[in-house]
Amino acid sequence: MTGRLYGILLIIALAVSLVVPLAGCGGQKEKGTQAENTYTVADATGDWGFPSPYAHYFRGPGYIRMSLIFDTLLWKNEKEYIPALAKSWEYNAGENSYTFSLVENATWHDGSKFTARDVVFTIDYTKMHPYQGVSAGVVKKAEALGDYRVKMYLDRPYAPFLEYIGGTLPILPEHIWKDVGSPEKFQQEKALVGTGPFILEDYSKEQGSYLYRANREYYQGKPAVDRIRFVKMGSQVMAAALRQKQASAAQVPPELGGALDEEGFFILAGKHDWVAKLMINHQREPLNKKEFRQALAFAIDRQALVGTCLRGHGLPGSPGLIPPDSPWYNAAVENQYPHSPERAALLIKGLGYEKKGNFFEKNGRALELELLVSGGGQGSPGAPGDREGEMIKGQLEKVGLKVSLRSLESKTLDSRVAEGQYDIALGGHGGLGGDPEMLNRMILDKGFNSARYQDSQELNLALKQQLTLMDRESRRELVGKVQEIYAREMPALPLYYPTWYWAHDGRAPLYYTLQGVGSGVPIPLNKMAFVNQND
Repeated sequence: MTGRLYGILLIIALAVSLVVPLAGCGGQKEKGTQAENTYTVADATGDWGFPSPYAHYFRGPGYIRMSLIFDTLLWKNEKEYIPALAKSWEYNAGENSYTFSLVENATWHDGSKFTARDVVFTIDYTKMHPYQGVSAGVVKKAEALGDYRVKMYLDRPYAPFLEYIGGTLPILPEHIWKDVGSPEKFQQEKALVGTGPFILEDYSKEQGSYLYRANREYYQGKPAVDRIRFVKMGSQVMAAALRQKQASAAQVPPELGGALDEEGFFILAGKHDWVAKLMINHQREPLNKKEFRQALAFAIDRQALVGTCLRGHGLPGSPGLIPPDSPWYNAAVENQYPHSPERAALLIKGLGYEKKGNFFEKNGRALELELLVSGGGQGSPGAPGDREGEMIKGQLEKVGLKVSLRSLESKTLDSRVAEGQYDIALGGHGGLGGDPEMLNRMILDKGFNSARYQDSQELNLALKQQLTLMDRESRRELVGKVQEIYAREMPALPLYYPTWYWAHDGRAPLYYTLQGVGSGVPIPLNKMAFVNQND
């Protein structure tokens, strides 16, 4: 190891060791700031927001950090739904209701008892103040049947109920949140009082670091580690940090996985639940024409992006958005847009453009698009950045589209997309391994990850109907139809699905969660991997 690299790691280690704990942060502070059994996770981005339910940054790593503190009614491991604050649940089809029997030994981090009142309050509160990515609006009424039973009546059949309301929505303590009118601004220590297995001890937005200590009174068992910390660390030094025991787990570049495996580290290769997309502002001319969006799909060589930018560690994007290794995938859409600059040019000509010189124009004006990219990526290996932007620019210009490339910081890019201030942009998100409800969020919703496309009544109807089908096979058929319509309308172009690799030292049995953590986060940091259940 070079002296420079050793110096970098030494600085990181010293910075972490000097973390000053927040007094309290939801519970009595233990003596000392460090414990021998500390589990360190290296992260290339660092800051993912204040880890309360309403203040964490709305991407997967932000949810992971919040989930260590707050529990849901039920949870998932690598195979199935498992109990959390609810020890059992049942569905009554006749009255379209769910009844939850709650655990009786859970306490909030401040020592208060958890009861059914907190669950009813959470449903009512999140209906007034919608939680990111999960809508409780489908719950017509929630009522407590004593201290440890809750019944929820739905206003319509809702197939993803257990995945989202049950397994993603964090339960809030009524005694703390009942007077909070602006939940996003509530960032005091009391906002971090949950029932989860860990308690936040320190958070530094500037350093991008988080330090959690074990909740030794956790109702599901004592955590197996004394502390978990997240440390910002450049991806180029993560393998060295693992080898030097400066990190216990890290997402590593694909080319390092083999070497680390030979050295005795555990390597986890994920499914393709994260997608890189070309976001398209379909409110602008000529991007509002589906023929033009189809031309973009023909013009961009998705397989070449995988081969060149991912070095083969990934899959080309499916025109229907859902990846090929999903049980919901519709193979009928696979070959709809083979790379063909010729077909792309024909579609553009059909819209009244004429190629003069190297570029298309109409009425004396060149057809020019601005392509936004995140210069530093989005904190995930394989996330599109400058390199992918340059390659796509070249492919589009080969067809005859003039492209200006603009590099922005990732959160600025997200804001520009959310505000509609762009032509085309490179982005990406996880969640594709979750319930097909994610199609509704990624097509219809208002967030920066969504195409926000509502111009097709056929697509809108199919998306709405698939949520109401409680029979899985009937729902699978309709989800297949959604993919076919999406591929035809092409509101945003799926570019590729990177293959992610995590390396860890085996001190915790990390795993990929069934359909992703919560609503589909494809990160193998399920909090239950750090808990000695039934201890």
